[in-house]
Amino acid sequence: MTATSTAATTRNGPLTGVRVVELAGIGPGPFAAMTLADLGADVVRIDRPGGAGLAIDPAYDLTNRNKRSVLIDLKAPDGPARVLDLVERADILIEGYRPGVAERIGVGPDVCLARNPRLVYGRMTGWGQQGPLADRAGHDVGYLAVTGTLGMIGKPDEPPTVPANLVGDYAGGSLYLVIGVLAALQHARSEGGAGQVVDAAIVDGAAHLATMIHGMMAAGGWQDRRGANLLDGGCPFYGCYETSDGEYMAVGALEQRFYDEFTELLGFGDEAPARKEFDRWDELRAAVAARFLTRTRAEWTAVFDGSDACVAPVLSLREAPAHPHLAARATFVDHGGITQPAPAPRFSATPGAVRTGPAMPGADTAAVARDWAVPGLTGDGA
Repeated sequence: MTATSTAATTRNGPLTGVRVVELAGIGPGPFAAMTLADLGADVVRIDRPGGAGLAIDPAYDLTNRNKRSVLIDLKAPDGPARVLDLVERADILIEGYRPGVAERIGVGPDVCLARNPRLVYGRMTGWGQQGPLADRAGHDVGYLAVTGTLGMIGKPDEPPTVPANLVGDYAGGSLYLVIGVLAALQHARSEGGAGQVVDAAIVDGAAHLATMIHGMMAAGGWQDRRGANLLDGGCPFYGCYETSDGEYMAVGALEQRFYDEFTELLGFGDEAPARKEFDRWDELRAAVAARFLTRTRAEWTAVFDGSDACVAPVLSLREAPAHPHLAARATFVDHGGITQPAPAPRFSATPGAVRTGPAMPGADTAAVARDWAVPGLTGDGA
């Protein structure tokens, strides 16, 4: 019998009991707070009267799932004091203002840590808290641009490909903030530990993501230009190819045994160039492209099904939940009529779950006032 089967499990997640205050914003801050909420933290989002965030119906803003919302007007005379009442009872605070804004409105790290010395104060920005661009506006694509990360992505004869906001906002921003605040929380809860400020900048995180690439470049194994390397589309057996129906297949047959199985199933047999015949890569790419154009995506999916050729169909966002593997793992779940990614990663004893839909602004003020024992919290946002 395994340890997992004997251990008691809960549906609350491993961060049950952790209290988080999120000052409402957009982009990586809300996603970081959602990740903590997915893992069981009690995340209270402080929304401002009149609303803030994405220009979509709040009922569909999935980055606010598993949270609770209260309304507080930070510009009102008693607004900062009401936030500090929550901060006093919190473990983590997340804010995504430009440097200095939180200080000006009275909820900066000094005053918050004075109120709660064990607080982890998480700051999420694009440029960071200091540096020549710290006070400038920006967006994901600009942060990626200056780190060299954006310049790596795309075809060599075309402009760089913008990877939505996934590599910058979420990978380089949100997830580094989550790592940072959880590491700081571990320190704060240790013997003699104390709270501290976590400065999570997208430029830092996006640069850090490319650590392996910088090592390869220093060793001479990576050219400082896109579309010319093993993992950036320069390699003919690591990339995407169009099928006869206008869809695409993704190929990742890097190792020799995977490459051999790939070329055999593709129909090349012994005629395929060797993997390391670099001077024949253009020839190989053209031959692979021609082969994929002879069948539909569904037909090629069937050809490679069950193999170790490392080939997969490129699915759309709407198609992905029905993929047999993802369906078997329940990688996507339906909650409140919205199909959405399930919490990740997974835990054997304390699994996370989508417990509630997106928090509607101010809807949980009374419940939070009761649960966090904040008697002065009201629901009018005044």
